[in-house]
Amino acid sequence: MDRTRLLLMSNSTMVGEKWLGWPEEHIKAFLGPSVRTLFFVPFAGVRMSWDEYAGMARGRFGEMGFDLVAAHEPSDAAEALASADAVVIGGGNTWHLIDTLHRTGLLPLIGEKVRKGAPFVGWSAGSNVACPTIRTTNDMAVVEPPSTRALGIVPFQINPHYTDAHPPGLGGETRADRILEFVEVNPEVTVIGLPEGDLLKVEGGKTELVGSFPARLFKKGKEPWDVQPGEDLGFLS
Repeated sequence: MDRTRLLLMSNSTMVGEKWLGWPEEHIKAFLGPSVRTLFFVPFAGVRMSWDEYAGMARGRFGEMGFDLVAAHEPSDAAEALASADAVVIGGGNTWHLIDTLHRTGLLPLIGEKVRKGAPFVGWSAGSNVACPTIRTTNDMAVVEPPSTRALGIVPFQINPHYTDAHPPGLGGETRADRILEFVEVNPEVTVIGLPEGDLLKVEGGKTELVGSFPARLFKKGKEPWDVQPGEDLGFLS
């Protein structure tokens, strides 16, 4: 039986809303009353210190009724991870995040815990690292990690903050153009362009699109196609 439970959000904040405002009810319903302590990974923070990020997360998740320990705070992060009820990975720079997860040795430990059934919540970079690699991130490679290999908890790739907007006068490629390049050289991989305001809920062997907007799927040999909120994307598993 597949015990994996994931809540993978494109973004944390919609314009005009408080941080984690739009997904708050989804987060609380997903984690449920049995979850008390969260292991929070702030490693995607670059211009915001990890202490600041952890403080902001502790306050916000505290409002939802959860306690939180950040990965960089305890002397033994592995022990803190083992003791926590769920894992939360915040957004920021995906390259900085994966580099630190590799260097600290937390990447396989988080993967093992989540595969055994611990709930996982991520947004932006935090969702991207649930994929086999981080190679569909939008972020600049501010560091050079030992590998782009990520948690591989889901078999598909996510492109967070997906938009195919092409501002007038821009001569460069659109987001869709870049993803089509990715699937051209990675024909075995499906990529989900996840727009802001949407999330993927993975539970009970099912993958469901939740939110307000259609997401776009990319696969070599097929025209990109849209899926609607509420659709079961189990065919991706």
